[in-house]
Amino acid sequence: PRVCIVGSGPAGFYTAQHILKHHGGARVDIYEKLPVPFGLVRFGVAPDHPEVKNVINAFTQTARSERCAYYGNVTVGRDVTVAELRQAYHAVVLSYGAEGNRVLGIPGENLSGVYSARAFVGWYNGLPENQDLKPDLSCETALILGHGNVALDIARILLSPLHLLRKTDITDGSLAALACSKVKRVWLVGRRGPLQVAFTIKELREMINLPGARPVLNPADFTGLENAIKDAPRPRKRLTELMIKTALEKPGEKTMEAQAAVAQAEVPREWGLKFQRSPQEVLPTTDGRRARAVRMAVTRLEGSGDSAKAIPTGDVEELECGLVLSSIGYRSLPLDPAVPFDTQRGIIPNSSGRVEGVPGLYCSGWVKRGPTGVIITTMNDSFDTAQSVLEDLQAGVLDMSASRESFGAVESILRSRGVRPVSFSDWEKIDAAEVARGKAAGKPREKIVDPQEMLQLIGH
Repeated sequence: PRVCIVGSGPAGFYTAQHILKHHGGARVDIYEKLPVPFGLVRFGVAPDHPEVKNVINAFTQTARSERCAYYGNVTVGRDVTVAELRQAYHAVVLSYGAEGNRVLGIPGENLSGVYSARAFVGWYNGLPENQDLKPDLSCETALILGHGNVALDIARILLSPLHLLRKTDITDGSLAALACSKVKRVWLVGRRGPLQVAFTIKELREMINLPGARPVLNPADFTGLENAIKDAPRPRKRLTELMIKTALEKPGEKTMEAQAAVAQAEVPREWGLKFQRSPQEVLPTTDGRRARAVRMAVTRLEGSGDSAKAIPTGDVEELECGLVLSSIGYRSLPLDPAVPFDTQRGIIPNSSGRVEGVPGLYCSGWVKRGPTGVIITTMNDSFDTAQSVLEDLQAGVLDMSASRESFGAVESILRSRGVRPVSFSDWEKIDAAEVARGKAAGKPREKIVDPQEMLQLIGH
């Protein structure tokens, strides 16, 4: 069987890995829009979380298998259509993730100083499309809308001491911008309460222990929560207990080391969580161009637990800030008119990864189940889709009698359209160049952010 996978992030690689492992004859081709592989492992994981990127080693083993090939610099839906891929392969798996972001849908969202978390993360992680973001960091207060791990990542990057960031693979340009940043206060705002936050305890603990920054949590936000979490699942309970402990802690109880760091910072930096606030409008400066504050509706919660809804009470408040980052979720986009797409939910309608009504077409990862979860969630989800492909091969659902030309057929299509794919060994040259540049600067790597420069490097 010839299988094609669209997207080289965790969903794509885990799907490939499972198929290759459990079918001794299958051949898998992975297509990627960018010259470089690994998706959000490269462009989403925070630069100061290098251990999370270790999965790249396993993905590299998969890509080097003689039954696997990687074709970067190929945009499916433009350079080659899904219909053309279905002609060339027995099975096609769409694993292209979530390339858009949810919008706030409020007035003032387009003022300068307002950015999506997706673009901001892409900027400091070297995603080519976000290289020219040039975020304005000249204000003292930043407001992040959202209570997930991405919101905490951004807060941590904004407030981290430079010496910690210098040792990471954060891009040169963003490091230079952060060195001149005036931001010293970051508020993370959510529509619901402490029991509904989406971040995890590891990320919260890391934020609380960040040198040179102090947490500002209002004890009043946590009254009565000890009782409410008695029967909560253990992760939720531990997370809430940590917030309560931090809210009630006197400054003197911080470790001596952390205290000293805060004391010696010329401007003590701080961050805090605000609850039950729903953004209504980003308010402009007098010239009408830039963000100066966000007006928020105060909410009350109806229901409890994860299903609690935030209902506006009628009260509003304003929070001054010159930088607004909206971290309310990523969103998948339709890839090709030939593929069914649920625009409400932002996913491809499927059952166990089988695309509804299109035999031989599958999906895995965020485009399959929505943009939530960590790499391990995506791994299990991709194994589930790969299993569906293997079952369909075994049950004869996929027509194996027709031989498929796989990349041979696609290659001539791409050539006729002037597209030159990038191979995995090409990527390894780019990788080596990045690592060498990083070494000179004492970093694990210095990412090349311009795709043209990548292609020149490999003689394209």
